[in-house]
Amino acid sequence: MSYGVRVASHRRGIVAAIATVLTAGSLAVLTPGGPAAAAPVDRFYLPPTALPADAGAVVKTRPTAVLLQIPAFPRPFPGAARTVMYTSRLQDGTPTAVTGTFIEPFVRWRGRGPQPTVVMAPGTVGQGDQCAPSKLIATSVGIDPSKPSIGLNYEIPFATALLASGYKVFMTDYIGLGTPGVHTYVNRVEEAHAVLDGARAALRLGRAPSNAPVAFWGYSQGGGASAAAAELASTYAPELNVRGTYAGAPPADLVKVLARVDGSSISGVIGYTVNALLARYPDLRPIIAREASPSGRRVLAQLAGDCVGDTALRFGFRSTRELTTARQPLSALVARYPQVLKAIDEQRIGRLRPNAPVLVDTGVNDDIIPHGQVLTLVSDWRAKGADVRLITDTTPPIFPRLALNHALPYLLSAAPALQFLQARFNG
Repeated sequence: MSYGVRVASHRRGIVAAIATVLTAGSLAVLTPGGPAAAAPVDRFYLPPTALPADAGAVVKTRPTAVLLQIPAFPRPFPGAARTVMYTSRLQDGTPTAVTGTFIEPFVRWRGRGPQPTVVMAPGTVGQGDQCAPSKLIATSVGIDPSKPSIGLNYEIPFATALLASGYKVFMTDYIGLGTPGVHTYVNRVEEAHAVLDGARAALRLGRAPSNAPVAFWGYSQGGGASAAAAELASTYAPELNVRGTYAGAPPADLVKVLARVDGSSISGVIGYTVNALLARYPDLRPIIAREASPSGRRVLAQLAGDCVGDTALRFGFRSTRELTTARQPLSALVARYPQVLKAIDEQRIGRLRPNAPVLVDTGVNDDIIPHGQVLTLVSDWRAKGADVRLITDTTPPIFPRLALNHALPYLLSAAPALQFLQARFNG
């Protein structure tokens, strides 16, 4: 689809702004006052023994800075932020605590109706608690020399662009990321719950009316989370006034994604998926115990505490065949076990109809998230009567398997995604 000439003119400015903020964040580790020694355990991330009964209830908050914060009265740039703990639900309905960041924009909302809120589902940051986006909101980069580990919150530039549009922003950390327990990476239900309950918490924090508009934004892992939230909203959080969803490069079919990611620069994220499945499907543990080699079991344990940069350095461009006793890739072993296929199939996105328009972004040459399975998701949703618009990035292959063709479409789709939300919020 086309968004007209304005998209091309805005795109260069958006990309430049994002690049500037990313560069500033990267320099934080090289300048005095940047992240240094590992901090003691932050008790804010430890939930109380008893949680409120309602999903989306605010448990506690505290003020926090945002990258490139400029104090001002009455509104600092890019916004006034709080770290938040709120309630959500595991896939079996068990209450749990999740953390995130709520940011009030530095500019006033000048559009129609109540001020909108955008819930951001971050892309892959890792599985270790130190990688939680809320822990890196002030610096974008965090170093834990005790592991050692380097965490990066690369969503801040996109959050800044949303704040500049006058939207309130809520960025979830997901279940088990920062808080106790395993981060259930690419778990369709739990990621959707974290996003939808994040919207509920944000409306409460922002003292917004019950009909205040909300939207979801995410790319890669975040694209899957926002897509899952879009299709579960009508049943899990029907009271939300969802106006639209941006779902970039969503991993809708994990079987196909597994084959593509294996051997890439971030092939270790497959270990995040295995750890997440084991946390919610304990009947798979005997299979992993039987099929994983001793080194494979050690790698899984290491990856559970990694940020994605650590994982790329530790396991980049390696094959999962190195981790199995049969010396076969994980995709070949998965096909042998119906219970594994069933667990993975439960993460499939596209079987329910979103209750609001969705903008999907995909790259023809995406070297991490297969283009074909994104098109299948779009086709599945349209067959159910959903309003789905599609952006297709045609950037030619650049160092295949390095993930550049996965990252670039996010930068290039930012302008049309912002336009899409603006149109949705203004009727």
